[in-house]
Amino acid sequence: MQASPEFAELRRRFRNFAFPMTAAFLAWYLLYVLLSTYAVDFMSERVVGNINVGLLFGLGQFASTFLITWLYIRHANKKLDPIATQIRDELEGAR
Repeated sequence: MQASPEFAELRRRFRNFAFPMTAAFLAWYLLYVLLSTYAVDFMSERVVGNINVGLLFGLGQFASTFLITWLYIRHANKKLDPIATQIRDELEGAR
């Protein structure tokens, strides 16, 4: 089954989502860390009241994590699960 075109398509679809999303998230996180380390004045700029840019970036990390999770679930439901179900059915039917 691992050599089948269906499995190769499943892997391709997963990688087409996972690799770019991982790179984007790591770049976003690295930006946050670098700005926190080297742009202290910028990160400590107050936006509203006691809320500063650094706090907004930190909260943005949580928000982006939830966004990526939601996007992955949507992607998996539409693009991955139908092929995975087909592969599973073929394997279980072969027993």
